Amino acid sequence: MHDLTFVHADAAHVEWQVALADCQRQLDTQDLLRQARLDHAPPLTLGWCYLSDYYALAAEAILAALQQNWPGVSWVGTVGLGVLASGVEYFDQPAMVLLAAPLPRQAFQLFSGRQPLPAASSGFVPHTALVHAEGSTPDVQELLHELSVRTATGYLFGGLSSARNRTLHIADGVYSGGLSGVLFGPEVELVSRVTQGCQPIGPARAVTRSEHNLLFALDGKPALDCVLQDLGVERDAPVEAMAAALSGTLAGLNAATDDAPVQPGRFGADTLVRHLIGLDVQHRVLALADQVAPGMRLAFCMRNAAAARADLERIATEIRTDIEHGGGHARGALYISCSGRGGPHFGAPHAELQTVRAALGDLPLAGFFAGGEIARDHLYGYTGVLTVFTSH
Repeated sequence: MHDLTFVHADAAHVEWQVALADCQRQLDTQDLLRQARLDHAPPLTLGWCYLSDYYALAAEAILAALQQNWPGVSWVGTVGLGVLASGVEYFDQPAMVLLAAPLPRQAFQLFSGRQPLPAASSGFVPHTALVHAEGSTPDVQELLHELSVRTATGYLFGGLSSARNRTLHIADGVYSGGLSGVLFGPEVELVSRVTQGCQPIGPARAVTRSEHNLLFALDGKPALDCVLQDLGVERDAPVEAMAAALSGTLAGLNAATDDAPVQPGRFGADTLVRHLIGLDVQHRVLALADQVAPGMRLAFCMRNAAAARADLERIATEIRTDIEHGGGHARGALYISCSGRGGPHFGAPHAELQTVRAALGDLPLAGFFAGGEIARDHLYGYTGVLTVFTSH
């Protein structure tokens, strides 16, 4: 695709009408500049609208205003505890972020409860998909897997809405429950990565005995002994000392066929990071916040600001390198981060988004703080999913 210039806007105000008017002025100005720069500039066709939960109750009115002002644009989005723009995060404050792109109309299709996935006979072959969903949706993980199978690459990216008042998602309508989003054809070029934001503290081990969420043995050794060894805590330390050490420790899980880490220092993209939620000193057992099965690979890890910044910088740099080596140009980006990864986790307000901007430049970007992050056919937690749209 050529001349794929995105436009974007962000604003914060206690009244959503004021913020929306500010965003629309920004978009109108950028669109005029885009048309002045390009001969026969293609029209904007797809827009993203991310709202902080302060605006959740006004979602229908906001969507109606966008559709009136931009009648040729299909709008998708959701609500979060915060929203993201280039170099800026609006966490726990009334704000919105808009992004719009001139994608060929035949290159994407929206889907929702009112717009089913296209039939095979339609001729449209989805290669990737942006997904917005709600965590309360029954069997959401299974639905993601089914949607992934319906795409040529199997790659999904997106996140779960997060709000204190009303969770919702947008796809030319406002929905609660289920999934919605955009299917992209092969013409839409993009590069996407997951940042785990944490660092393994020990080797990957095979799960040799487990039941439901209880972890009994790793590499044939008691699970509790393994994590204490990685943490440098004595096997017979007081229970209080064990609990204190384990309070900041997590488990990175991989299926046996995934790209599990083989040494300390880095996780593969398929790793699911889960909390440790209990221990049994007598039987040397750990309890995890997820199901764990024999044959899986597991590495204990820690999450901190330095590890989070380093991993985010790494994936953003990988994306930039991939684009440059492919002879392409970055045109716009989506970044979906866990609501538990706000400013304090990165050491300062806006630090997370400034890390992205330092690697990618001042690229038009929109996103939100999610209740769960989607990449491939997995549902993650405490991660970030960075997706960059490109053109040649």
